[in-house]
Amino acid sequence: MKKYICILLAGLCLTSCGVYKKYQSQSEAPADLFGSGDSIAQVALQEASIARLSWREFFTDPLLQQLIDSALANNTDMQSARIVVEQAQASLKAAKLAYLPSLSLNPNASVYSTMGTNGSFSSAAYSYSIPLQLDWNIGISGSVTVNKRKTKALLEQAKAARDATQANLISTVAQYYFQLLLLDKEMKILIETDSLWDVSLETERALWENGQAYSTAVNQMESSCMNVKTQIVDTKRAILATENALCKVLRVTPRHIDRAEWGAYSLPERFGTGVPAALLENRADIKAADQALAEAFYNTAAARAQFYPSFSLQGLLGWTNNGGVIADPGALLLKAAASVMQPVFAQGKLVANLKIAKLNQQDKLNQYVQTVIEAGNQVNEALADCQVAKDKDEYYKRQVAVLHEAYNGTHELMGAGKASYLEVLTAQESLLSAQLNEAENLYDGATALIGLYIALGGAVK
Repeated sequence: MKKYICILLAGLCLTSCGVYKKYQSQSEAPADLFGSGDSIAQVALQEASIARLSWREFFTDPLLQQLIDSALANNTDMQSARIVVEQAQASLKAAKLAYLPSLSLNPNASVYSTMGTNGSFSSAAYSYSIPLQLDWNIGISGSVTVNKRKTKALLEQAKAARDATQANLISTVAQYYFQLLLLDKEMKILIETDSLWDVSLETERALWENGQAYSTAVNQMESSCMNVKTQIVDTKRAILATENALCKVLRVTPRHIDRAEWGAYSLPERFGTGVPAALLENRADIKAADQALAEAFYNTAAARAQFYPSFSLQGLLGWTNNGGVIADPGALLLKAAASVMQPVFAQGKLVANLKIAKLNQQDKLNQYVQTVIEAGNQVNEALADCQVAKDKDEYYKRQVAVLHEAYNGTHELMGAGKASYLEVLTAQESLLSAQLNEAENLYDGATALIGLYIALGGAVK
């Protein structure tokens, strides 16, 4: 009988070896998943270096670095993400300790007495036991190992979620910061324009007073000046709103945000349209999707392990007086037992659970593929935005230079009475529009670079 039992247990262990199989991370993607271009190798080398930069290396402005440090330390979402990681680490530690037996001390004592025929009680008898109990689930089906690996996958998901929160937080702070720089730049343009247009208005008034212009020209000039002044007021309000929004992210009360002046920055010289899948391996959302698939894989293994027997050991060691008098030091109490439980019929629950786990695993695989596709799309969109900003930058600079010349020329001609106020107004408004558009395009280029950095998996370190 012992021989048969050993053979049976050995067979069950061999058939459950599949439960111990480790999950292999997803790393392959179709070659054309992210499109194709004529300079993929060059772009891969260039953009991979960007993604591997730490956020301090990517954002070199000391004032911006201080804001990011404050956000990472104080932001509520970031703190919650760290707590989830700590909770997952505690769960993994408990899962690793599941290989060990559990010990528990359960002392108990009682006193009893019986009533005799004469109606009196007998002397009290005291009974006590001090047992140390051991329970050990051997887990020959691999359930303990599977649970540990699944818990580790949950920990990796929590870390990936924390990294994604950090990257998004850094991106948000940087975008608010650059938006403030843009608004400062626009404010500077509007103030300079206001001064220039006031000069034009005074010139037009002098011409009117000398009978060389009509009052309608003065009115039109003044109306344009008032329009610029209202834009200055709106820009001030926009600056305050942006500062308040950034303070909310930093979890501080509304206050002025110290910042540098708008500085020149260079965009990469060349962009392609395709990005190899290897460049996306740092993305937190792809890591999270991969670990979610790992969790589903181990859930399937756990459901499969339920079909195999469970083997457990129980032991009891302690002292008891066996109901004797309290003076008796007690006798040694020892007990050992082993049990094997093999499921035979569980009302179809085990089969259903396995099928559900397999379907969930397939669903997680589909979600992983979709995450990779969306990541590639985000990278290509960011590349396109950077290229557009780069191309438009040269045109805007030339446009502003030409309109500066046109404005100066028409202003001089108006002073000499050789140009109408309509020509001056047109030149003024065209120059202002071009200057604001140039600043907006610089901001678009900066945010596109931030988007590319985040899309490639940057800002996680």
